[in-house]
Amino acid sequence: MAETGKKVFVVLENNPLVMNHLARALGLSPELSFHDVLSLSDPDLLAFIPRPVHALLVIIPMTATWREARTAEDQDKGEYTGCGESEPVIWFKQTIGNACGSIGLVHALLNSEASKYIEPGSTLDQIRKEALPKMMAERADVLVDSEAFEIAHKEAAYMGDTKAPDDGHDHLGQHFVAFVKGKDGHLWELEGSRKGPLDRGLLAEDEDVLSAAAVEKGLGRLMRIESEKGGDLRFSAIALAENLD
Repeated sequence: MAETGKKVFVVLENNPLVMNHLARALGLSPELSFHDVLSLSDPDLLAFIPRPVHALLVIIPMTATWREARTAEDQDKGEYTGCGESEPVIWFKQTIGNACGSIGLVHALLNSEASKYIEPGSTLDQIRKEALPKMMAERADVLVDSEAFEIAHKEAAYMGDTKAPDDGHDHLGQHFVAFVKGKDGHLWELEGSRKGPLDRGLLAEDEDVLSAAAVEKGLGRLMRIESEKGGDLRFSAIALAENLD
């Protein structure tokens, strides 16, 4: 799709109410749901979250420090060429403005154990089947062309307090990042505005994405980058796990 005709969504809020609604609309079984993460290290607060945690969906301020770190890590990488069943994760390049939240959700659901809880024939199931064999540009178009994906995003967006940006741009100072444990047992950092999926290292069989090792390799790494420069440590994280309701 040409830049002049770029599709732009309404930004999403990173809270369980919004993301659970969107996940259900796209085809995730109600057996799983998102839970607020109130601490990354306090055992008492972590005890409220069912385990294992299949995915973390995080929204992080786009600071100068993080932008610099991202640019340095991506600068020598070529165009992502992954496709097919042999890939440990399925990654989507973001070409829809303000869609980093819903694309983050798709990354979280398709690449974790949550994929086993996707209803057959659902929008998520259709997206997965259509996108899996495609290369990066054509895979991104699967989301652009999905009317069901757009409708579900719009319905979820208006559950929150966020307003659509007046200028039509997607540089709102924050980005969604999904962390999942891939089928290869590695922790993957997935964000549609990067050069591709980021392998953050192998996790032990009994470690989930909220384990100390995963936090150290993933969200904790991003926070260290910020803290070393005295940056902005505000973030919001929700964890996908068993539904307790």
